[in-house]
Amino acid sequence: MNMLELSFVAAARKVRQSHRNAIWAIMLSVLQSVLFIAAFYFMFSLIGARAAAIRGDFMLYLLTGIFAYLTHIKAVQQIMGAEGATSAMMQHAPMNTLVAIISSALSILYTQTVSLLVVLLMIHTVINPITFHAWPGALLMYLLAWATGCAVGLLLMAAKPWLPDVVTILQLIYVRANMIASGKMFVANMMPGMMIDMFDWNPLFHVIDQARGFTFVNYFPHHTNWEYPLYFTLIALLIGFMGEAYTRKHVSASWGAGR
Repeated sequence: MNMLELSFVAAARKVRQSHRNAIWAIMLSVLQSVLFIAAFYFMFSLIGARAAAIRGDFMLYLLTGIFAYLTHIKAVQQIMGAEGATSAMMQHAPMNTLVAIISSALSILYTQTVSLLVVLLMIHTVINPITFHAWPGALLMYLLAWATGCAVGLLLMAAKPWLPDVVTILQLIYVRANMIASGKMFVANMMPGMMIDMFDWNPLFHVIDQARGFTFVNYFPHHTNWEYPLYFTLIALLIGFMGEAYTRKHVSASWGAGR
């Protein structure tokens, strides 16, 4: 119970890092999501790609891709930037790196979930009513996008003290590559086989396509599955926690003294 209480307090602190007022911190996240959706909406409209999307609500098509992408990428960045063993926060008992990781993961899940609910409410009341074919499955895919992001972020966090510059570059490459490789702008069933092979390695690509399968009644994913992201998450979390434990035993505050 003490650990759960500490994780809650640390998560609240994480939420308020972007702004002293927690409400404004959440509103900034909502505004970022709305701007992201608006940008993609106008881009799809200008290039005439709306006709190539799935038959159904076009806003839901955008939401299934954009929110999964944002949640995944923010989870990667948040977990990678969590306090390590040499952080000043570790001097405050009973704070530890596990609590730092859990609080970082919960804070990004909280802000993104509130942002998603606010955006869904706005679209449902202002634009047109929203209907999900199987909302429990769509919700599980959203959580899986968050979990895969946490797993990737944990791997990067464990490796960061050893190769900080290299890991930072890898994280930037991963974030930029997922702008395309996540498949949020494409429909997997309409992609040629050569492109499928280029995207198939990415667990987020599977998550987004499966989320659209649960969201739309007339879309059935043929090239993706939800098992691969799940197994990827479990294996990456195992390796990441092992690496973090090894790093915690060997890391020193003086490692970066020469930088």
